Amino acid sequence: MPGLLRRGEQPWQGLAGFVAVVVAGCVAIAAAITWLSGPWAAGVGAAVTAVYGLTAELFRPRRRSREETDLLRDARGRIPRARQVTRPEAAGVRAAEGEAAPPYVPRDAEHEVVHQLQQTRFVLLVGESAAGKSRLGYEVARSRFGQYRFVVPRTRAAVPQAVACARSCRRAVVWLDDLENYLGRDGITATMLRTLFDSGRGHRIVLGTMRVEEYRRFEAREESRLTGSDRDAWRTQREVLQAAHVIRLPRRWSEHECRRAAAHADDARIAAALHACDRFGIAETIAAGPELMAAWQNAWAPGTNPRAASLVTAAVDCRRAGLRSAVPRDLLQLLHEPYLAERGGSNLRPETLNTAFRWACTPALATSGLLQHDGDGRYQAFDYLINTPHLDPVPDHLWHALLNAVGPEDAYDLGLVAHQQARLQRAIAALTKAHQGSVTEAEFPLALALGDGGHPRQAATRLRRIAERPGTEPLFTLAARHQAAFFTGESGAAQQAVRLFDRIVAEARTLLDESHPDVLDARHQLAYFTGESGNTHAAAHQFRVLLSDRVRHHPDDHQQLIATKRSCIWFSARPDTLAESERAMHGLLDEATARIGADAPHTLAIRSSLATFAVRAGRHDEALARFAALIDDRTRLLEPEHPHVLRSRLDWVHALAGAGHTAQARTEVLSTLHTAEAILEPDHRHLRHARTLLEQLS
Repeated sequence: MPGLLRRGEQPWQGLAGFVAVVVAGCVAIAAAITWLSGPWAAGVGAAVTAVYGLTAELFRPRRRSREETDLLRDARGRIPRARQVTRPEAAGVRAAEGEAAPPYVPRDAEHEVVHQLQQTRFVLLVGESAAGKSRLGYEVARSRFGQYRFVVPRTRAAVPQAVACARSCRRAVVWLDDLENYLGRDGITATMLRTLFDSGRGHRIVLGTMRVEEYRRFEAREESRLTGSDRDAWRTQREVLQAAHVIRLPRRWSEHECRRAAAHADDARIAAALHACDRFGIAETIAAGPELMAAWQNAWAPGTNPRAASLVTAAVDCRRAGLRSAVPRDLLQLLHEPYLAERGGSNLRPETLNTAFRWACTPALATSGLLQHDGDGRYQAFDYLINTPHLDPVPDHLWHALLNAVGPEDAYDLGLVAHQQARLQRAIAALTKAHQGSVTEAEFPLALALGDGGHPRQAATRLRRIAERPGTEPLFTLAARHQAAFFTGESGAAQQAVRLFDRIVAEARTLLDESHPDVLDARHQLAYFTGESGNTHAAAHQFRVLLSDRVRHHPDDHQQLIATKRSCIWFSARPDTLAESERAMHGLLDEATARIGADAPHTLAIRSSLATFAVRAGRHDEALARFAALIDDRTRLLEPEHPHVLRSRLDWVHALAGAGHTAQARTEVLSTLHTAEAILEPDHRHLRHARTLLEQLS
């Protein structure tokens, strides 16, 4: 079979026919001129020229459209059958240029993969980086579904084309290696999957892989970290994952797998992996993950490869910042300089740039390099490195330089990741660039980022405009109205928010089932703003009823259960029951720490409530210690200018004043007010609170 194309190559079709027609035309015209004369020669020449022109046009080589080249094709421009894809790299399996892939060692999970593909038609292989997911999926496709068309979209934008192509085939495998790259805007949806599987006669399957770190982002406990369109997008993407039968592939191989691998010990790569299998997984070692990790860390030593180490660090942080595409060489060259300077610059005796790129791309164990070169002058970090523990946060210098360099589509991805990581100023900047660049999907998350970042009135106005737009899908309109009502309340208009949420709850119940999370979330906000408007007794009652419904309908949704429990305790607290409320809140803190983690937003909210209870009880030293620790943790997890951090600083000022530290309280409130005025919109409730505190301390 002709070799498979790499991305960016353009197939030429009918070249032999085109040449033959040209030669035949020239011969005919030459013969007419030689053996005929006058009008006869001219007539024959004109006829031959016309026929030649029409025929040559039929055989003329043509370049394929971008949509066609965004699907894997053979050299003749056709979608290959799975058995014809003879090089594993075409399916995403790592291998060095010019090196044959190591022999395939059958995995224990192979039988289950085949069985589930025949039953459910969508299987997702989940595991750590370099666990062998891509190789297993590729081998299953070739050996068990060899006659099926192997449909591989090379970009997220090509997914609709891939699904349409698979639907037109009687038997097809849609291969989605690193599924996270195909989720989101223009990507795969549950509706596409249903359309694909309900396409009449034939058998069409979807086989994907996903790193466990990416898959964990869609666990139920992560939902409460998101708001608005981030949550809506998360749910849409999670719906795709829920349609799959997930098979987890362990990093460490079983004894049976190791014995099967021993049969191929004549291959040096497998032999080396077998020697290291007590520490690392065999696939992990074959992919050179541990070796490359050590090489990256060791390269910082002076006189070795510090420039290459900084190039790799910059590429890793591009991935961590949300950039999914590879980085052009000139941009990576620009981005790496501050990393090198921070480590010592010329004192490290860095190598030349060409040497650095060459070293970083050199494969270890003939599999992969620290940087992977796509052949078009673009580079991407080996994904094994992205999950390195204890990496520093993505620095501002890289993030801003990256945002300035990318286009609107990439800016959209950067903005979503920044919002999910609670880096709100970054999210606003990136989503603004995307929105101004005509990425229409950026409008909703931009409004949410603005609201979360301290501009609730502006967010509410934008969201109302979205909700009132004619032709908008009802559930999307409901989501926009929900978020508009929330930010209306956050701006200080709690009573107006109560009226809005009262109508939203009624509408949600007509569109959705009573147990639907969106209905329960709207009820939560209705109860919350009822309490914020001053009717704490009614709020506590609403939260108790809501808690009962959450336990009945979603007993495993610990994030929302804990949030509702905290609100029950908070709005039920009275001066005469404060000790009882504190005991209940302490018990909830233990539950939250165990179930959702010490750094979860709801756990931090419980800690804030306990610090406030300590202030109410007159234990000011305890309150100061609790608020100080909370400020440190929220600053670490969010950013110093985040509204939650500003609110905790103001609560600390209140505790300082209560403890008699008036001078320190005044200094702190002035500092906080200065920061808040630069970040928050005028008349934000935190600004009003800060000014009130300042007046009281004067």
